[in-house]
Amino acid sequence: MSWQIPTQIEQDIIAGKATYRTFQTGNGGQSILPVPANAYVVIFGYDFSPAGGGFKQISTVDVDGGTVVNVPAVRWFETQQIAFYTGTDFYPFIHHLDVKTTASPRTLDASDLTSIVVRTQQIFEELNNNPIARQVYITSSNDVTITHGLILNATRTSANAIPVTNRTPQGLTYGGSGQIISTQTNYGPNATPLQFMQPSPKDYQDFAFGLLPANADGQAFATPDSANGLLDATNLASVIGLANVAAADYYLCLHYALYSKPIPAKQG
Repeated sequence: MSWQIPTQIEQDIIAGKATYRTFQTGNGGQSILPVPANAYVVIFGYDFSPAGGGFKQISTVDVDGGTVVNVPAVRWFETQQIAFYTGTDFYPFIHHLDVKTTASPRTLDASDLTSIVVRTQQIFEELNNNPIARQVYITSSNDVTITHGLILNATRTSANAIPVTNRTPQGLTYGGSGQIISTQTNYGPNATPLQFMQPSPKDYQDFAFGLLPANADGQAFATPDSANGLLDATNLASVIGLANVAAADYYLCLHYALYSKPIPAKQG
């Protein structure tokens, strides 16, 4: 997927009504795009280079016993979130990344000489952090807060069979299928987790799933936590031996139009 300048914005830039700008950030989980007074921005696309480049996880495996000596830290980098907060609206984007896995030839250790065969093999896992281009449309007259982080866990807290309702008809949806579907997922710290409620937090009781928990939300997004939520990639890179390595950090380049006038009351 790629982004394009929307036709109306391109026409405004050509006519001098707006200015094309870029804003590049990275090397840490928190950034702010400043918006001048009496102006507004329209972010229409971004180029995202995920964190984890230059990191190759090596795990030693006992081929016969199936024992993995290392727990791959690359797992942390497989799911990453970019989020934008305008002061009034919140826009989260979660990206899954590919991991390339290769294996070395099997080797026999010294115990083979005594006829006790122990075969080992090294597994190499490397993150594919090729840039990701996304088309978005985010309008703000306020500074835009940008948050990036890694997601390791998405804990299913509850699951239920979806009943048949006017919004979940049988045959077209899971309503009446009898399948047990995730209806509450924890995306944050254990003490105060954000709970992603499905099918809808507004009508959770209408589906006979009980009372809404604290911090219920209808969108799937992670909140900061070093174990169960959003984790700063730069700190983790330092822990696994990639401190100050540019390839290990994420980079994000926003493409936006700056309008030097108050935001119109209606945006179409």
